[in-house]
Amino acid sequence: MIHRRVDDRLGDLALRTLDPDADAALLHRWVTHPKAAFWMMQDADVTRVAEEYRRIAAHPHHDAFVGLWRGRPAFLAERYDPAHVELAGLYDARPGDVGMHFLCAPTDTPVHGFTRAVITTVVAWLFADPATRRVVVEPDVRNTAVHRLNAAVGFTVVRTVAKPEKDALLSVCTREKFHAAIRGDVPA
Repeated sequence: MIHRRVDDRLGDLALRTLDPDADAALLHRWVTHPKAAFWMMQDADVTRVAEEYRRIAAHPHHDAFVGLWRGRPAFLAERYDPAHVELAGLYDARPGDVGMHFLCAPTDTPVHGFTRAVITTVVAWLFADPATRRVVVEPDVRNTAVHRLNAAVGFTVVRTVAKPEKDALLSVCTREKFHAAIRGDVPA
């Protein structure tokens, strides 16, 4: 485990390094599910999913992790350097910027507050590194559910960025805004 957090309501959440080959079938179920449409892998087969995560694992500025809830795989998290991956040349990167993606596993029995617990866990993990000054995200402008979640944990919208695959809502979160949001000091 590389990070562990106990959520007041949902209990133990943790992150472990993703194994592209061993986790490929699991990830395939997650990234091809209709609820993962913004992940843009709807037509991928298991081989393509494994290849994509091998590429990420080999990249010097991008890595991926499987998130566990109560010891079982339940979400995916990616960390990247936005000056080199995803946003390279599209915004004014600052020292200490860290990019993030997350995806909750599809389920037939949703748990109220789970997605918020996941994003809180992932952002807390990123800010556990003292070198991280801001967390940067670039979700699809149409993904209004994640925009609400981002705002709830302290992200501020910077602007829309045109990427080759989507128009993205560039947003940033500082350590101070994150801690204020999770304490409830700012409106969610």
